[in-house]
Amino acid sequence: MIYLTIVHWLVLLFFLALFILLVIISRKETRPNVFWSMVFASFLVTTTAAVFSMFVLDKYTKKGKLLSVENHRILRTEEIIFKGKVQNVGKFMIGKCKLTIKMINNPVESGKLSGSQIYQPSGFGNFLKSKKELKERPNTIKREFIVAKRLKPDETRPFTIRMHYPPYFTKTRLIYKLHCH
Repeated sequence: MIYLTIVHWLVLLFFLALFILLVIISRKETRPNVFWSMVFASFLVTTTAAVFSMFVLDKYTKKGKLLSVENHRILRTEEIIFKGKVQNVGKFMIGKCKLTIKMINNPVESGKLSGSQIYQPSGFGNFLKSKKELKERPNTIKREFIVAKRLKPDETRPFTIRMHYPPYFTKTRLIYKLHCH
């Protein structure tokens, strides 16, 4: 759910008043086809401007910050656990915060390839899988998680995320991106 602040409501009222003003001005037109096209154009322009204004206001009024993000890899279950905190640094309530985690497998340098990195062993289990499944080994994995809901101003909330960690990843680079609205 989107939480509308007082600034959001004022901007919506401004665009509503602008639309009404444009309709009043277009009433001076005597031809009905031209009048309705002017009303439709006014509606499109004010609605588009209002929607873009809501996105811009969300970006600048609802600010979240990641604090102390740590990760621990569990080899037995091939998972990685992320622990951290999210803080609302803005003056308005945040509806929810989404954390996007992007894991990038660093490629092996071309001069340091060994036979074990080139050779792909096969076994009985590979007969049951399709060729697409056998060759599909993405080097980038991107996941989104909701880490906080209804975050009040200056409130800090901890989170824990469990995510599958591909066993073929080496020297993994992690990128975190927090989006609050």
